Amino acid sequence: MKPIVAVVGRPNVGKSTLVNRLAQTQDAIVHESRGVTRDRSYHDADWNGRTFTLVDTGGIEPMKSDDVFATSIRDQALAAAEEADAILFVVDGSVGVTEEDETVARLLKRVKKPTFLLVNKLDNPEREEERLWEFYSLGVGDPCPISAVHGHGTGDLLDEVVAVLPEEVEEDDPYGDLLSIAIIGRPNAGKSSLFNKVIGSDRSIVSDVAGTTRDAIDTIIERDGVHYRLVDTAGIRKKSTVYENIEYYSMVRGLRAIDRADVALLVVDASIGVTEQDQKVAGLAIERGCALIVLLNKWDLLKDDRAREQVMETVARRLTMAPWAPQLRISALTGRSVEKIWNLVEKAAASRAAKVSTSRLNQFLTELREFGHTIVDGKRRLRMHYVTQTGVKPPTFTFFVNHADMVDDTYRRYIENRMRGAFDFEGTPIRLRFRNKSSRDEGR
Repeated sequence: MKPIVAVVGRPNVGKSTLVNRLAQTQDAIVHESRGVTRDRSYHDADWNGRTFTLVDTGGIEPMKSDDVFATSIRDQALAAAEEADAILFVVDGSVGVTEEDETVARLLKRVKKPTFLLVNKLDNPEREEERLWEFYSLGVGDPCPISAVHGHGTGDLLDEVVAVLPEEVEEDDPYGDLLSIAIIGRPNAGKSSLFNKVIGSDRSIVSDVAGTTRDAIDTIIERDGVHYRLVDTAGIRKKSTVYENIEYYSMVRGLRAIDRADVALLVVDASIGVTEQDQKVAGLAIERGCALIVLLNKWDLLKDDRAREQVMETVARRLTMAPWAPQLRISALTGRSVEKIWNLVEKAAASRAAKVSTSRLNQFLTELREFGHTIVDGKRRLRMHYVTQTGVKPPTFTFFVNHADMVDDTYRRYIENRMRGAFDFEGTPIRLRFRNKSSRDEGR
């Protein structure tokens, strides 16, 4: 599990710019998924071999609700502090200390987490000292001058941040190789009810084992002689604070669980339909290579065909990036169709670990060429030379071509659809890479 570094502060101080600046220090920013907004607030970063996840609290759209906590800077900051391993508190050096800055600072002082006070928008290093003194009044440590736009000060900052991050400790876990399942979704969708139903009927809890998430206890269960690990998503076991209702808080908890899961069960409240938050959580699972199953919970509350059609419309509109994810209509409260989840889990896990032989891939490529659909740009024509599987969990394929730069999103979708038609990848994302065929590849 990667450590989490939260970027907090009032609006318009440059949090998103800083996240983008820090994330660009490495090449593997999380893979873009179709159908998901691209200004994503979760980024993997790497500094001197230490990897961590950056979370921009300001980049998350608030839930559309009457709950005052949903849009409150105060509660976003506190939720961030509770979950993060380190906190970057960003203020605007061109404006000075504001009342909102003071509110955030008071909250952060209650939480004993490493906190870095970053005075942003100081683009002139020669004058930064005269602007820093007033920020000492916030009482959260020495102010550090940075310019997120120009990168000034960010290298030294990253050195200090990675120095305080916890080391990833390998735990002695006798159940380490088990299939791991995470129950994810927005608050009040029925995750707790499903968790209780799964562990409570016709099967025994074998063991509770410590997870890598702080205070998380994973549950090992046995079903028909097969052991599974239910990855703990805090809030399933206990709802410790009102902050469970903040989107940021539940998203980070889901992120921690997804990072340790093979299969993610996305619990959707069918009485509401698929929301933007459901869409984001599904996108996170796909980015991290999880198999995905969509559970339409509370289906029994829908009384007529019109209501059911409206729910399915939200599925089609918001989960366009995962048409391959099986959907199951359940009631976690009554147990309706819950038993059917296990077959879907096994099937999705098998798809995620699938290996396709080279001979079958060659046959697929031959059929693809015969179909004749390709990309032409002036005198250039895209040609696919060969393909090989270069990874599993999820299945990853590398296509060697003459002009990799010609492959656009539309053609990538076309190839993925053809592959899904030829091979059984139900329930799992797949990765497609396109590389130029070099002279050293000629013998292949």
